[in-house]
Amino acid sequence: MDKQDTPLALSDLISRHSTRLTDADTRLLDVLIQDPIRAAMENGKDVSSRAGVHPASAVRLARRLGFKGYPEFRGFLQSSLTEGGGDFENPAARMAARLVKAESDGLLASVLDSEIAALQQARNSVSDADIRAFSTSLRDSRRIFVFGRGHFAALSSLIALRLNRSGYEAVDLGSQMHQLTEMLSTLSAQDVVWLLAFRRAPPLLQEVREIAAQRGAKTLAVTDVGGTRIDPAPHHQILVSRGDPGESQSLVVPMTIANAVILDLASIDDGRSIKSLSEFKTFRATSGLATG
Repeated sequence: MDKQDTPLALSDLISRHSTRLTDADTRLLDVLIQDPIRAAMENGKDVSSRAGVHPASAVRLARRLGFKGYPEFRGFLQSSLTEGGGDFENPAARMAARLVKAESDGLLASVLDSEIAALQQARNSVSDADIRAFSTSLRDSRRIFVFGRGHFAALSSLIALRLNRSGYEAVDLGSQMHQLTEMLSTLSAQDVVWLLAFRRAPPLLQEVREIAAQRGAKTLAVTDVGGTRIDPAPHHQILVSRGDPGESQSLVVPMTIANAVILDLASIDDGRSIKSLSEFKTFRATSGLATG
């Protein structure tokens, strides 16, 4: 198939060639559509067996859909996974895409290559000025409210922990969901709200942003490049890719951004962070508290 003519989704292929499809083709397509992730990993013989048709039926279907053979059709299904489009846009598909990519180079090497590529993109897209805008806002705040959901709840917790150890009053809102209303009721214009959102902004995160706007609090956000829209727009926003579709969608990238902000904060707060960290280390060593 000419790449310029390749549809973006399996549904486009079916629509384009519907008049040529046989009963066997329909049974095969039912199997493919019901489990597109498995279909992209299997060969034509396995797919035909699951559909209860002749082993050669998958090859004939591929040719009717415009491919030279089933391997080329399977390559199209895998591309649909790795490019994150159409029939395959879901978390399980993204994981399967990474497994597809790992087949040739090995799993660990594939993950490492993906992380390195994502970090290199961050190097090229995020400037020291972006980092300084965040750190200056944190330094000049009364309190810092950090909020992330899903995978980013862990990063939100880590950021709040590190800021507290650096001498700043920081609250991980994700760990205070039972008291979220009480916490946000105290928000003021002297506070900062730091949001973390990738792929899309959860409704609750959007509500927190709206409350911050009403209260006059400064808002910072680390989001993906693909269009995580937060309204009103944050005062400072770092847009960074966690990896191309089908890659590992790195948590290392936003964590690296957070680490850079906290490190830069220590360089501009007249020793506040260094002093607080030293005092914390001494207290932890002498308090007698069991820390596990």
